[in-house]
Amino acid sequence: MTRQLPLLVTTGIGIEKHDNEGRIISAEFPGFYLVNVYTPNSGRKLARLDYRIQEWTPAFLGYLLSLTKKKPAVFCGDMNVAHHGIDLARPREHAQHAGFTSEERMAFSKILDTGFLDTFRIFHTGGGHYTWWSYQKSSRARNVGWRIDYFCVSASLRELLLDAFIWPFISGSDHCPVGIELSV
Repeated sequence: MTRQLPLLVTTGIGIEKHDNEGRIISAEFPGFYLVNVYTPNSGRKLARLDYRIQEWTPAFLGYLLSLTKKKPAVFCGDMNVAHHGIDLARPREHAQHAGFTSEERMAFSKILDTGFLDTFRIFHTGGGHYTWWSYQKSSRARNVGWRIDYFCVSASLRELLLDAFIWPFISGSDHCPVGIELSV
């Protein structure tokens, strides 16, 4: 949600193979770009892991870096990865499952290492904070979930970052809302 209309809204990253899946919407504002992303899930039996790691992540990162040459960027959405063990309720059980493979976690680290900050972890360092729960076994009621939805910002926006939050009390989906507050 924004009170200010964007200067420009675009879809995709300019690579047809990826854009056909409709995974990116970007909005340009005077001081930054906002990129909403739905990262490909590696799928059952990790059927799309190679595509995700070898094709999608480099293309997405290239897109982000092209934007940051002009102004800082914020990217948000379902990254389909629990970055660290504290980002899911049962890390040992899921070590080789989609969303928590070492390859997916390293790919996300690679994106962050180019100058982006995981905003939620700036304000909240402990575990037990999740954004997705399986519909099975009353997972949400028992808070057995994964933190796979993120807001990440260019490091240069850190001074403008006032808050980062997860709202698990809002239902209606297997995910819950996440957000940040920027003073721009």
